[in-house]
Amino acid sequence: MPLYEHVLITRQDLSSAQAEGLIEHFSTVIADNGGKLVDHEYWGVKTMAYKINKNRKGHYAYLRTDAPSAAVQEMERLARLHDDVMRVLTIKVDAHEEGPSVQMQKRDERSDRGDRGDRGDRGERRDRGDRPSFGDRGDRGDRPSFGDRR
Repeated sequence: MPLYEHVLITRQDLSSAQAEGLIEHFSTVIADNGGKLVDHEYWGVKTMAYKINKNRKGHYAYLRTDAPSAAVQEMERLARLHDDVMRVLTIKVDAHEEGPSVQMQKRDERSDRGDRGDRGDRGERRDRGDRPSFGDRGDRGDRPSFGDRR
């Protein structure tokens, strides 16, 4: 069966128990339609980039499923009809990654980012003393500026 990853965003005024109850509800919908829930994570309340239905924050949940497309379509249909669910994102993947998602890993465990020490590709920075001052015309020659009238 195909493998899917889902992210659900629910309203911010729900309790965390209610938000986790929605995970159980949608996992039973998947199971009733011939699929199975491989793993799920509750990411907690997070601030969104923009308001959705007058909400600045939302409860985020992450589900990994192994289900036929009919089960996924039914789960998405019921999630869109549910009043507490604001957004649903479903992605079909080739394989599920082992362990916790990137969102649940601690920052020090994420080794893909280098330290912020050496920035070798930027070249040398000039000292502030090397910059021309604001009033200095530099190499512009005799070109008039906006304030010059000739």
